[in-house]
Amino acid sequence: MRAARILVAAAALAAAMILSACGNSDPLAAKGNCEGDGLTVGSANFPESETVANIYAEALRANGFNVDTKLNIGSREAYIPALRQCAISVIPEYNGNLLQYLDKNATAASSADIDAALTKALGSTGSGSDLAVGTPAPGQDSDAVVVTKATAERWNLHSIADLAAHSAEVKFGAPAEFQERAGGLPGLKKNYNLDIAANNFVPIADGGGPATVRALVEGTVTAANIFTTSPAIAQNNLVVLEDPKHNFPAQNVVPLFNSAKKTDKALAALNAVSAKLTTDELLKLNEAVSGSSKTEPKAAAQQWVAAQGLNKPTG
Repeated sequence: MRAARILVAAAALAAAMILSACGNSDPLAAKGNCEGDGLTVGSANFPESETVANIYAEALRANGFNVDTKLNIGSREAYIPALRQCAISVIPEYNGNLLQYLDKNATAASSADIDAALTKALGSTGSGSDLAVGTPAPGQDSDAVVVTKATAERWNLHSIADLAAHSAEVKFGAPAEFQERAGGLPGLKKNYNLDIAANNFVPIADGGGPATVRALVEGTVTAANIFTTSPAIAQNNLVVLEDPKHNFPAQNVVPLFNSAKKTDKALAALNAVSAKLTTDELLKLNEAVSGSSKTEPKAAAQQWVAAQGLNKPTG
């Protein structure tokens, strides 16, 4: 009888563990509702993406949409699959990196060339046909190789090419996926002969945020991938190395939809956001969120939407 009770208890515990595991599963793992009227706005895992996602959410609500948010999802490798299965409906993207994600052989560098190539990539079966973009904003936030002023002066660095001679000494900090992306370590080696050994790559998962900046300033890494609109560059007197071979393509902010969720009304609301979202505005938003005031992304988004007159229906 004791053995039977033990077996029953074990079976119950196993069932409970299975149910618990299901309850704690990744909410992005299950397919979302591609047919409903509601929209779920997602973001990547860095402050600018979260702030712009909140701007999208506020503008969509002002136009009568029922909006949820799923923020800080992670890298493109995580949020594109979520978008494709409607776990999210729309997310702020960057046209250059999106093109390289969809077409590993893409060589377009300017905003106009990228937009033309992206239109083609999104229309091709199997790569992007379930995705659709709105109008790109004039605002750009490009990847960059950044060093401290002391490092730039010690090695007389002006461009990424100047850093190549010191490859063996460089510890490079960036998101883990930077090791494999075309514009990451493979591109830096191909275009500039900057060859970072595997044991000199330091994966940092905050998308060029505070942990990356701290590692650079404190000397844990010698160079880092930080976005050009980061207020930390000016705050810490960091140096952005020139990229004359355009390893990093233009990166205009653009709303990326699951095609099933792209309606004329939603598109009009987010295109109105894009029209106001200049590089200077991105810098101001990032300064508000990551600067001394430390405004929450949602609050910064609400203030910006109101200031731009986007807190009422478009048109």
